[in-house]
Amino acid sequence: MKKALLAALIVVCAGSGPASAQTQTGSTIGTFLRIEPGARGAAVGNAGSALPGGLDAVYYNVGNLGLVESSTVQYSRADWFEGIGLDYVAVGLPVSGLGTMLISVTALNSGSMDVRTVEQPLGTGERYDVSNVALGVGFGKRITSRFAAGLQANYVTERIWTVSNKMVTFNLGTTYRLTESGALLAFSLANLGTRARYTGRGLGIRYDPDPDSYGDNSALPAEQSTDRFPLPGIFRIGMSVPYRTGENSSLLFLVEGVHPNDNSESMNIGAEWRLWNLLALRGGYQTLFQTDGELGPTFGFGVDGDLKGSHYTLDYAWADHDHLGGTHRVTMVVGF
Repeated sequence: MKKALLAALIVVCAGSGPASAQTQTGSTIGTFLRIEPGARGAAVGNAGSALPGGLDAVYYNVGNLGLVESSTVQYSRADWFEGIGLDYVAVGLPVSGLGTMLISVTALNSGSMDVRTVEQPLGTGERYDVSNVALGVGFGKRITSRFAAGLQANYVTERIWTVSNKMVTFNLGTTYRLTESGALLAFSLANLGTRARYTGRGLGIRYDPDPDSYGDNSALPAEQSTDRFPLPGIFRIGMSVPYRTGENSSLLFLVEGVHPNDNSESMNIGAEWRLWNLLALRGGYQTLFQTDGELGPTFGFGVDGDLKGSHYTLDYAWADHDHLGGTHRVTMVVGF
């Protein structure tokens, strides 16, 4: 079984090379769901599906929820491009004899912007914003000492001024411990669901059914109907391998193959160096081999500590973008 799983990983990663076919970038809806909130995973090149640890690995692979053994709270803040902010809150609650429950909230906000039209390019005097929210509920369970699985449902809304959409998505994932030293193999599927479209008064227009006729009503109230667009589905297969470098230090190597439904396949790679169970240094590279890829190197660090019976971690990550500059993430995780 181990050989079969390793072969599957090699095949997927080997196939994550340049693709000659045209991609479908920009054809999906709800793409804010692809913004990775956690600083630890972002710092290792977003190779997070097989990231061992706690609640901060659940975004990449809900199967990791089955490995969360204590009540845990996570808060992440991502400063995205051009003043856009993403906030993420997750709570993991183990239920004795059953598994671990998850409640999560993801919220993206653009900030206020001027309304501009062709006739008034400097602004109409009105202001608008973009607000996207995802509410998630999940469940994970350690099925055997080596195997864990999880499932998550999300209610997602997107609003652009006076138009909005609503959708339901599902995430599922598994993790399998390959060796006694802690090497992991992981699979995950995210953002599975039906197509969605925008509705709202912002799509209202005045319509003249027969512009060549005179005397009829040339300004009938009407509403435009948009197409239904697919969700930004993504399949991940990843592996992590730990290596003990000394009594007080260890290395973790991660590799991941990524198959999105609106772009070419790619690879994420990363490494984490932990010292004295206190400090972690991280680096990676995201979307290797992606057609016309815009992303690149990542790095970050984290500190661990104990406070009045609770364990906390504070992580930071920076990620490069070729044309839009770098992004920053900060994550706080507290386990009780």
